[in-house]
Amino acid sequence: MNAIAQTLETMMESGTGFCAWEDLEVAQQASIALALATPPPRCVVYPQTPQELAEVMTLANREQWRVLPCGNGSKLSWGGLVEKADVVISTQRLNRLIEHAVGDLTVTVEAGCKFSELQQILKASNQFLPIDPPYPEQATIGGILATAATGSLRHRYGGIRDMVLGISLVRADGKIAKAGGRVVKNVAGYDLMKLFTGAYGTLGTLSQVTLRVYPLPTASQTVLLTGTAEALAQASKILLASTLTPSAADLLSTALMTRLELGNNLGLLTRFQSIEASVQEQSAQLVNIGHQLGLQGFNYSETDEAALWKKLQDFLWPTSQTPTPACKIGVLPANAIALLNQLDSLTAPAGMGLIHLGSGLGSWRFDNLIVKPETILTMRSHCQALGGFLTLLEASPTLKQQLDVWGYSGNALDLMRKIKQQFDPQNLLSPHRFVGGI
Repeated sequence: MNAIAQTLETMMESGTGFCAWEDLEVAQQASIALALATPPPRCVVYPQTPQELAEVMTLANREQWRVLPCGNGSKLSWGGLVEKADVVISTQRLNRLIEHAVGDLTVTVEAGCKFSELQQILKASNQFLPIDPPYPEQATIGGILATAATGSLRHRYGGIRDMVLGISLVRADGKIAKAGGRVVKNVAGYDLMKLFTGAYGTLGTLSQVTLRVYPLPTASQTVLLTGTAEALAQASKILLASTLTPSAADLLSTALMTRLELGNNLGLLTRFQSIEASVQEQSAQLVNIGHQLGLQGFNYSETDEAALWKKLQDFLWPTSQTPTPACKIGVLPANAIALLNQLDSLTAPAGMGLIHLGSGLGSWRFDNLIVKPETILTMRSHCQALGGFLTLLEASPTLKQQLDVWGYSGNALDLMRKIKQQFDPQNLLSPHRFVGGI
């Protein structure tokens, strides 16, 4: 056993929170390998308390071991390829419920708590966390926060960063820090909750999160409008300017509509969640708007609605040992339909995706492992020409090594590097995973 593994195994009580690389299951090795540009780490450590996590990071800082933090690993392959990770630290055993203040609509959990398990806990009190992230059965709260993965419900409730009230984390030097709710002292000068959201584990390792939750809606219904691009653009504009209050509103590409067996045109999928009378009235109003514009309208409720949204999730985020390329895209909302048409034409028949109507953010997935770098770069050019961006989230290491995964062209890179230097001066955490090789 190598020296790193021996040192860590000695630290962990009874060895229960430690696994050498050669002892990992093949599936776990494959999942971690997708995140790496270099040979695999020596071991994976599973701290069971925040104090154990802090001890491991203190040792890593002293020995200058490079660390790849993760939760359950469902999005470990997102972002740039990590260089020379000596140790993987998984928070999946930091999974306890700390406090659920039902009357205050808040919940505090450890970072390794699974999203699906948290939803079951909240459901018992008729509450929920209003996000629908990729890989909902495997994703942890810490991983969702680290990758800023929210989903369609951001139309009404905002992103995951808008729901975070407080965090606890372990810094690169092993010190425990806190910010926001359930805290005595904050760190002056930084909004750590927003800074750590979407930082991909490059600034510290989350150990605990306090979140705002919401009452479960008593009724839900989804309306699908489909037809010409011009009519859908008009319907989208009317919807955004109206008094209707959907919880989700997504524009679906033609290819995705075809895969879902919903037709051969673009689609606008809108979900209303409230009391029964409100849901019925709003759904009827949107269908009427569609009919006036020559669009076909379809209503989904109860079992059919749940099946539709699950099928959509499964197409965009299929669970697989070898994930096909997937991108996060963003564009000015007014240009969403134009971009969907361009990407449909460019990537047919393998590519499909959607754009959230309110934010202009979206996802694009291929159902083929073989995607040329030139295709990704051309897609990015289309996004940028319409005021947007494209980030390659999932792909084989071979494809990622042939292009800039992030493609960032803004002016904040120098500032981000200075923040990284302050939080992680030895560049130990997720090196090269973030924008600009951070």
